[in-house]
Amino acid sequence: QVHLTESGGGSVQAGGSLTLTCTDTGNLFRYNTMAWHRQLPGQQRELVARITGGGIPVYADSAKGRFTISRDNDLKILYLQMTNLQPEDTGVYYCATRVLEDFWGQGIQVTVSA
Repeated sequence: QVHLTESGGGSVQAGGSLTLTCTDTGNLFRYNTMAWHRQLPGQQRELVARITGGGIPVYADSAKGRFTISRDNDLKILYLQMTNLQPEDTGVYYCATRVLEDFWGQGIQVTVSA
């Protein structure tokens, strides 16, 4: 059973940093590709970054150079370190994985003020 819970969101000023955390209560975490998605105001949900069970990351262009995805397979935690945040990064961020079907966390708000 996969159950994802995000934490670490909040409000920062432009140029600031936040680290999002996603915990998984399931037993297959270390084998699953995990991902962070976000939904910006008025837009569809989009991929931010994903990471394989072995730790190989892939980033969306918007995240390259500013965001770092990582994971701790022993603790079953997924991270997203976000630096140099800009107002256009404001939105709801979701942790996700696919195990026969898609699983999503409840989402967490990130707000960046100018």
